[in-house]
Amino acid sequence: MLQTITRSWWVLAIYGVISVLFGISAFVWPLGTALALAWAFGIMALAEGVTSLVALFDKDAPISKGWLVLYSLASIAFGLVAVIFPGAVAGVLLMFVAAWLIVGGIYRIVFALRVRKYVTTEWWIGLSGVLSIVLGVLFLAYPVAALASLAVWIGALVLLYGIFQIMAALRLRKLGSAMNTARGAARQMSASSS
Repeated sequence: MLQTITRSWWVLAIYGVISVLFGISAFVWPLGTALALAWAFGIMALAEGVTSLVALFDKDAPISKGWLVLYSLASIAFGLVAVIFPGAVAGVLLMFVAAWLIVGGIYRIVFALRVRKYVTTEWWIGLSGVLSIVLGVLFLAYPVAALASLAVWIGALVLLYGIFQIMAALRLRKLGSAMNTARGAARQMSASSS
């Protein structure tokens, strides 16, 4: 198995290079990247919907036909909207993130107030709640800037992921070379002792 993995080191390298390029594009074109992500979610939803539709014709499908139809139609509908209107989908997702930040911030503040008898650093929890609320409000007030900043953060994470993938690929390549060298030496020793 290890031999198979080391032979396919180049697959990790390709993933890494694509990730690095995507990460760089997020820094250079953050709004375009946000739209591309919404569009990609749409493509994935369409693929999932079509796959689920095909599963309708499988007599051994592990889920009822009604659920398959519902899931297929919902996936295809979302996918079409995301592909045709990626900006609107990105905006709606941003609103959900903003709402989540605000609700999460309120939760943290309430939690900090309730645990202050037991935790001496509860103010950190409360402060994180305040910052979460501020960020959520800023996302609502400046959605274009929020989309750009989210794309940049996602790009930074994908860039790191790509670098790690390339590093792993190079290590696998080195391991594969070492294994080949060791196998060759073992064959020579075996041939010379015969």
